[in-house]
Amino acid sequence: MISLSAEVAAAVAEGRPVVALESTIISHGMPWPQNAETARLIEAEIRAGGAVPATIAVIDGALRAGLDDAALERLGRDKGVVKAASRDLAVAMARGGSAGTTVSATMVIAERAGIAVFATGGVGGVHRGAEASFDISADLVELGRTQTAVICAGVKSILDIPKTLEFLETQRVPVLTYGSDEFPAFYSRQSGQKAEHRCDTPEAIAEIIRRHRGLGIGSGLLIANPIPLENAVEIEPIIAAAIADAARQGIIGKALTPFLLARINDLSHGESLAANIALVRNNAVLAAKIAVALAERNRTHGL
Repeated sequence: MISLSAEVAAAVAEGRPVVALESTIISHGMPWPQNAETARLIEAEIRAGGAVPATIAVIDGALRAGLDDAALERLGRDKGVVKAASRDLAVAMARGGSAGTTVSATMVIAERAGIAVFATGGVGGVHRGAEASFDISADLVELGRTQTAVICAGVKSILDIPKTLEFLETQRVPVLTYGSDEFPAFYSRQSGQKAEHRCDTPEAIAEIIRRHRGLGIGSGLLIANPIPLENAVEIEPIIAAAIADAARQGIIGKALTPFLLARINDLSHGESLAANIALVRNNAVLAAKIAVALAERNRTHGL
């Protein structure tokens, strides 16, 4: 049910390194034209690192891994493109619609396409006030049941980070932090939460991924990569203001995160968008290195 581009299909078949990319960052995460420009920049970073990029989306009802420029532009400009989590894939397919895929949907498609490594900005998590709203992202549940390794800048700072980490523990998801003793918080390198497992090289992370997949536990892995120091921003008061705006307007569910990111960008006068682009690019660079190291280990061990 998944249509792979010729380049992605050849790389997967030959055991070469491939990095999956989500597409809600294009369809809902950034404004035009920065969304398409960022998508192309991320793909270029992955190629420069020796891996093949596989941007994932639903196009006219087809699950796609590997998009051309026309499809990227369509995702960035077409207001009819919806946002699809894993639960929404069958509906989008049956209706012949087009959708940007969230982390959970991208994980499902990547796993079925044979792609083990996935780079994104930040994953969803337990929302602040979840004890009343029960608002917990499907990303966390998918991490508990799909083997994809997700490289991100931690969880978005609009979320309840301690509760998110507790939920990941319950879901049996190893959480690795790259080069830091503290788990990062998307725009910030610090969250106040100690890193459960620090890893200082892509090779060390690749070996953990290989071992984890070999055990057949069935869960994914979360690799937290702190935003570069020069791009980090401290915008907690702005986040609080954006959350209050969403509450006043009654915005909940899948519309909440896009609203908050757009509102934070407005209130920070574009500073958060620049940080977002920088951290996604940083994650792509690390993901390519991990994918290359994992492919080498799989060849060595005959996988």
